[in-house]
Amino acid sequence: MKNSRLFTLLAGAASPIALIIASPAAAQTVPEPGPETGAIGTQAGAEDAGDAQSATTDAAGAADGDIIVTAQRRAETLQSVPIAVSAFTGEALERQQIENANDLQLSLPNVTFTKTNFTSSSFTIRGIGDLCTGFACDQATGIHVNDMPLLSTRLFETEYFDLARVEVLRGPQGTLFGRNATSGVVNFITARPDLNAFGANAQIEYGNYDSIKLNGMINVPIGDWIGARIAGYYVKRDGYTKNLFDGSDIDGRELYALRGTLRFQPTPDTTLDLIGYYFREDDDRSRIQKQLCARDNTGILGCRPDQLGFDVTNGLSTIGGTVSSRELFALQSGGALTNFGLASIYGPDPLFGGQSVPRDLRTVNIDFNPTYFAEEYHIMGKLEQAIGDQLSLNVTGGYTYNEVDSRTDFNLAAGNSLANNPGLLFLAGASQLPGSPFVRVRNATIPNGPAGGVCTSETNEFLTGIYGGFVNRCTPGSTDYDRSTAKTRQWVIEAHLDSDFDGPFNFLLGGIYLDLSNRDGDYYVASFGLDYGAGILGAAGSGGAAFLAPPFFRNNNDLFTLKSYGLFGEAYLELGDRLTLTGGLRYSNDKKFVRARSPLLSFPVPYGITDANDSPFLATYDADASRAGVQAFAEDRAKFDEITGRFVVDFELTRDNLIYASYSRGYKSGGINPPIDPIFAVPRSFAPEIINAFEIGAKNTFAGGALRLNVSAFYYDYKDLQLSRIVARTSVNDNTDAEIYGVEAEAVLRPAPELLINLGASWLKTKIKDLSLVDPRDVSGGRSDTVIIKDLTNASNCAVQPTGPGGAASANAFVGAVNSALGLRPATAVPGTNTTGAYSVCGILQAAAAGNIGAANAALTPLQALLNFNFKGGQPGALPFIVNDGVLVDVSGNELPNAPNVKFSAGAQYTIHFGNGMTLVPRADLTYTGEQFSRSFNSNVDRIPGFEQVNAQVQLNGVEDRWFVRAFVQNLFDSNAVTGKYVTDQSAGLFTNIFTLEPRRYGIAAGVKF
Repeated sequence: MKNSRLFTLLAGAASPIALIIASPAAAQTVPEPGPETGAIGTQAGAEDAGDAQSATTDAAGAADGDIIVTAQRRAETLQSVPIAVSAFTGEALERQQIENANDLQLSLPNVTFTKTNFTSSSFTIRGIGDLCTGFACDQATGIHVNDMPLLSTRLFETEYFDLARVEVLRGPQGTLFGRNATSGVVNFITARPDLNAFGANAQIEYGNYDSIKLNGMINVPIGDWIGARIAGYYVKRDGYTKNLFDGSDIDGRELYALRGTLRFQPTPDTTLDLIGYYFREDDDRSRIQKQLCARDNTGILGCRPDQLGFDVTNGLSTIGGTVSSRELFALQSGGALTNFGLASIYGPDPLFGGQSVPRDLRTVNIDFNPTYFAEEYHIMGKLEQAIGDQLSLNVTGGYTYNEVDSRTDFNLAAGNSLANNPGLLFLAGASQLPGSPFVRVRNATIPNGPAGGVCTSETNEFLTGIYGGFVNRCTPGSTDYDRSTAKTRQWVIEAHLDSDFDGPFNFLLGGIYLDLSNRDGDYYVASFGLDYGAGILGAAGSGGAAFLAPPFFRNNNDLFTLKSYGLFGEAYLELGDRLTLTGGLRYSNDKKFVRARSPLLSFPVPYGITDANDSPFLATYDADASRAGVQAFAEDRAKFDEITGRFVVDFELTRDNLIYASYSRGYKSGGINPPIDPIFAVPRSFAPEIINAFEIGAKNTFAGGALRLNVSAFYYDYKDLQLSRIVARTSVNDNTDAEIYGVEAEAVLRPAPELLINLGASWLKTKIKDLSLVDPRDVSGGRSDTVIIKDLTNASNCAVQPTGPGGAASANAFVGAVNSALGLRPATAVPGTNTTGAYSVCGILQAAAAGNIGAANAALTPLQALLNFNFKGGQPGALPFIVNDGVLVDVSGNELPNAPNVKFSAGAQYTIHFGNGMTLVPRADLTYTGEQFSRSFNSNVDRIPGFEQVNAQVQLNGVEDRWFVRAFVQNLFDSNAVTGKYVTDQSAGLFTNIFTLEPRRYGIAAGVKF
């Protein structure tokens, strides 16, 4: 029995699906083979007493080497659960160097993980991830801690520590877990106090990048029925990225977390766990690894849509470039402000002209170093109460709070010096004239004169920036940075009643209530161009008495609330000893409310007012142009409800071979899109997702445990899948139907007692069924007869499409005629497209095409007659042109984003025994993730090449595992593999942010256990 148990522990350390459970002091010794199978009930109790001790099934009956999981809300062996679930014990996480979410996804079939643009991330399972962007979006992958759902969490940024196990369930969930999830669930089970013995461990790690990591745990029994467990970690390292601008290393980390658990067990029937957790990070971590762009010299797009390169976007294509340009100032003032412009949109780019980006992905040249702050805590309780011999009640609830505030250089480039810029020289001169309205603009923007540097606003909720005294800094060139903030709190309580009848029938019945609110979920962009335009235009319109607020972009999610409840249950019917039927139902009810706005140079603020919300002109700002009247915020409510369920049949071919088939209906509630200009025709809300999932699978043990092989195949029919795109500086969401199918396999081989090999593989096919979208990279949709417009007033793109004879010639002539009256140039060829483009004003072109240009600009009323004559034979009415957000592109048949077709992983470890009882265990792991796309358009620039990663380590274990020393390397070949991409808005210049794996890390670790 002893040898068998030691073998069990070794297997747990090696398995990618953690088929073997291990105790906290898991041995790396290999036993002599024996005929007996090992009982692991005591091991399960030590690892997760909270689940195993109170479960309705007896863990001691587990088969040799089988991990105990609670995927179905009761303790079962993994091999007996008819669900595609992977599980890792705490020891398996350590042995396979799985320290965070980025590591976790590498060892799982059909699972990917990447950071995303707005201080967030996406955990994708079987092609379904967080493709919906915004606070009103639900998670596709449910994140749980000790079964409690966390709708907003920084867990994917932290290091794993003191975990009993991690369970990853693939496929729709809802009848067992309290919150719906269409792709799957990741459940983190923390280690609980052991009431029987004192225990402690400590570990220190040192590696390259001057990395230091400390973690430890203390377990203390307090009397016969109370115990406490405290665990924590601390990580500090230098940055992965070199900044050539100042020679600094950025993208470093300094973070720590603490978890304390109290266990009360006054009787064998009652267990209460109280758990408190706190996490904090404060460092210079960068949200973005690199930006790629092949520069568009016309500025119509900013970056070419057909390739990626190491250029900086054309600054004249950005909103900071257009609102401070000579041409916009001329349009707004009849020419009086022309000379104040920082540049001409047709001239050299003063912001980023002549710059390039270092080709090394770990090197940047930026003049604004990132900052990152995150904080989270949750307090939860978990009560497990036996009711007689056949019923048990489980109640879980808690409170969670987290906040994040991060900044980074928006263009990842050091701006050119603006010293003695012609516009600044003109401002300096004009401000010296008697009674000049521009004195305050000069004092705020260039307090040290036109050669002494320019000042950029500090972003905050007061919306006054440099004009209210909130200065981020003054530098030779424009400081361009963005900021992402959010504060979220959540209450949740869930209860379920479980039966353990002696007969063939059993059930689970539960309910959940969740209340979440998010405040100040803001995304800011600041640049000197915006500050300058706010001052010049405000002064000109008020005689120097006011500026325009805010002088920076603020996508303000002032408040989002979710109130949700669900009723769920399952019934289990055993038909004989080998056949089991499972049926489950769930009712979900979700109510959402959003209050949001996106102001930018939107209303005047008299000088002397620090908080723009106190401006008497705030009432003139309309946050919702799609509704009549003037609203300070756009407010929307939505309600969604749905009945879903699942049906499973599983059959034991033998004691070691299980087959199953299932049907699940999954649901993810719809949401509310942010307010946006009606010209872009974006729906105010988006529909819920519904998934019909079919799966067959088999779980097998062969050759007396020498081979474990689990396989599954699945088919998903998706209705109204939610997909995100960015429009006018705002992420909006659409619905589409999709089809997904694939296969996956996981195996553990034991060809010899000392050798363990794990294998995993998956193949996936995803297909969008019927969807057409405007590609923000190229709003012409590839048509040569369409003119792309860069709107001078907001830097967004629109498209002029001919509907009559003449095609491209007529569209170009129409734009040329309107632009001539505006003092702008005609269309020119746009690099990377097969069409032309021009700077203009989309609203004026749209009004002209509708036959009423005077509605957009009364001074242009006489032009309409000429346009009618040239393009409609002098007849009144609409002209043969459409001006909208772009030409629809059919993406039907394309693959879903972040859904690689193939993945595989392999790992092996070998245990060498010494005569004194010590062991040496070398281990290596290889993973490969195949090619995928970052967007549903599946263009060449959306392609993410496949990548591999190799980890290796060797560990020396002391006698009875009382200590260890380990040398390790992660990402052995220093792969700079890209895991995700994000194309930014047209008003930012359409550059592409990329997110990568961490670079090669190596070091040494040592630890002791008591």
